[in-house]
Amino acid sequence: MRFDVLTLFPEMITPVIQVSILKRAQEKGLATIRVHPLRDYTTDKHRVTDDSPYGGGAGMVLKPEPIFAAIDAIRAESECRALPARARGVGASEDPSPCVTARAPTDRKDDVLRVLLASPQGRVFDQKWAEEMSQERRRLVLVCGRYEGVDERVKVGLDAEEFSIGDYVLTGGELPALVVLDSVVRLIPGVLGDPDSPCQESFNDDLLEHPHYTRPFIFRGMAVPEILLSGDHGQIARWRRQQALWSTFRKRPDLFQKLMRMERITRGDEELLDEVNIQNDKNELGERGKLHESDD
Repeated sequence: MRFDVLTLFPEMITPVIQVSILKRAQEKGLATIRVHPLRDYTTDKHRVTDDSPYGGGAGMVLKPEPIFAAIDAIRAESECRALPARARGVGASEDPSPCVTARAPTDRKDDVLRVLLASPQGRVFDQKWAEEMSQERRRLVLVCGRYEGVDERVKVGLDAEEFSIGDYVLTGGELPALVVLDSVVRLIPGVLGDPDSPCQESFNDDLLEHPHYTRPFIFRGMAVPEILLSGDHGQIARWRRQQALWSTFRKRPDLFQKLMRMERITRGDEELLDEVNIQNDKNELGERGKLHESDD
């Protein structure tokens, strides 16, 4: 899977894609991530990428020319790579980059690239969107905005999908782009060591994940639940489901209500939650009893 990041600050992206899961995915040949400094696509001697807004106002706006030029170059390279070597005019061992100089039109439906623009006005990025993107056959191009934003013609002319990572303001689109990269790449089959890992994580089925424990068994008076040492895989799975339901109900009632509306909370799930509530009531009564004993 191929990714391209357009940014004014490549030094914010490059170190992150050279470590951990993103590095491993590239080493395995499962992902290719290229960083494109937008100043490389300017044509003036000062390499200007921004200008003041028409109509006045505070701040600067990213110009459309460098972004369109970068997209044109990426698309031309992709279309060139799709041709047989003989059609490209190069040998099998030669670099096909000469055909990158060709310019492809950007005012048509794109079947080669999918352009994503980090923007506070965009759809909030979530796990479902990450899963959908991980199946994408086109190159994903992440455009990192800066300053007051980008020229509106970038959104219109490139049919860019705007995305956000939350209702707050960031200095630029580099951090949102890295969030998308990390969440999508780890879903590519073969990237993670355990193929079942993505299926067991929070939000995979709109539930938060169950608690995790490792050695030591007791740490500062806190013990691992005995059920996890029982070896009974059926009971362990039941406990984990119960804990996931309870965590979602308690920490993210909005997600739980969504599951209720979709009728994805079964009668068995309700019984599991009832067990937790009963146990919590018993614990509360026990604590009250201890308090009364201390008062006496």
